[in-house]
Amino acid sequence: MRQKDETIRDILLNNARIIADTCGIQGLSMRFIAEKSSVAVGTVYNYFSNKEELLLALTEEYWKEILLNMESAITLDSFYEQLKEMYDYLKISMEHSTRILMQSLKNSHIDGKSKMASMEDLLEKIIRKQLEQDKKIRKDIWNISFTKTQYAHFIMMNFVWHLRAKAPDISFFVEIVKRTLY
Repeated sequence: MRQKDETIRDILLNNARIIADTCGIQGLSMRFIAEKSSVAVGTVYNYFSNKEELLLALTEEYWKEILLNMESAITLDSFYEQLKEMYDYLKISMEHSTRILMQSLKNSHIDGKSKMASMEDLLEKIIRKQLEQDKKIRKDIWNISFTKTQYAHFIMMNFVWHLRAKAPDISFFVEIVKRTLY
């Protein structure tokens, strides 16, 4: 069996992204992606068995990009201030194609949940890293029953909940974090 070329996969995903951004999800078809990528339709199916699988991969790529860009967009020093900055960044980023893509994946519950869990893990790692970098956080709060890892997971879960609820801001949550950590 021939090994798949990641370069072709990237080209297909990039063209799918361009089509989704310009024509919407409804304009996205395997045939149109093949045409834009100058490959046969069968080549697209070699990489993605159906449109759902392609949309799932596209959603994952969007999330990875958003989370990596978010990390470099953090400019404030204290963790509690960074939370607001991170939340606003994610909220704005989700207003673009990501939310539309996620809504189009209604038939991919199991795969979608798995991919979303991996994105939540990445978000949690970023949160934990930011927590560890803030030297103003009280050192006496961490112990075996209240760890940074548990706290980062708590923050990530609240982020996701607020994003799904389309909360306009997270000021109250940030105040709780501030009072807990400093």
